[in-house]
Amino acid sequence: MAQGFGWPPCGKVLRKWYEPSQFGTYWAVLSTSMNLAGGLGPLIATVMALSYSWRVTLSFSGIICIGLAFVCLLLIKNEPADVGLANIEPEPKKGKKGSGSDDSTLKEFLLSPYLWLLSVGYLVVFGVKTCCTDWGQLFLIQDKGQSALMGSSYMSALEVGGLIGSIAAGYFSDKAVARVGLRSHGNPRHGLLLTMMAGMVVSMYLFRVTVTLESSKIWILFLGAVFGFSCYGPIALFGVIANESAPSRFCGTSHAIVALMANVGGFLAGLPFSTIAKHYSWDTAFWVAEVMCGLTTVIFFLLRNMRTKMGHVPLKED
Repeated sequence: MAQGFGWPPCGKVLRKWYEPSQFGTYWAVLSTSMNLAGGLGPLIATVMALSYSWRVTLSFSGIICIGLAFVCLLLIKNEPADVGLANIEPEPKKGKKGSGSDDSTLKEFLLSPYLWLLSVGYLVVFGVKTCCTDWGQLFLIQDKGQSALMGSSYMSALEVGGLIGSIAAGYFSDKAVARVGLRSHGNPRHGLLLTMMAGMVVSMYLFRVTVTLESSKIWILFLGAVFGFSCYGPIALFGVIANESAPSRFCGTSHAIVALMANVGGFLAGLPFSTIAKHYSWDTAFWVAEVMCGLTTVIFFLLRNMRTKMGHVPLKED
């Protein structure tokens, strides 16, 4: 629960401090903390546990979190105006209802179809990613006859590819926003988002079909890196798009909703996914994940030009 409270405010602070053409890059850099923590955390914890004890290791981790919390409290400001600078987003004008750009009600925001399209897309992408990170190693060992070392190496390659994919998604989608700007219909980041989602489907298919006991180790690691690149990019972009498409006062809520749906996807990648593997096979379970990701990509492609601005939109702008 503590982690859940932390992430949406991070996105809101970034939106307050950076232009739309920079927002994706800084969001992606922030998102790579997951890859770094996932890669370095277990190694550091293992070394400390061997040298001390698990109680000392957990206590040390908690002390670091508390210390960094105080540093953030002192150094992070909500918006540029707090330190005497001009805000990126203009203050909403007071006047009659409908005259401002940020006068959406909570009901109007929650009834935005695009919010739920993003939520479903994030659910599927995060669920499929979790399937591969949680069960991909077992799939390689039990179904493909690979060694435990190869399974661990595959996971490392996936995380490295994910780190690069997150930064690339933010940087290149920012270039698209800088070129054409944000509109009420469609989003310049959709092209890269769809390309990466398609990359997830292709890399999953190749991983499921081409990997055998005799497969080259380099080929397996390559597929892991490509899948990591292709799945962590959309994960970063879904957060960016949900944040920037919502009214300013609901941007944190917007990201919290789509992140909640992503957690639902993570849950479905647990017991439901393993149940399919238990009653059928790992190959069938990964085929189901592959098909779900492919269908979501097609649906998102067909709806890519729908109204993306959430909440109230003035009639002239609409």
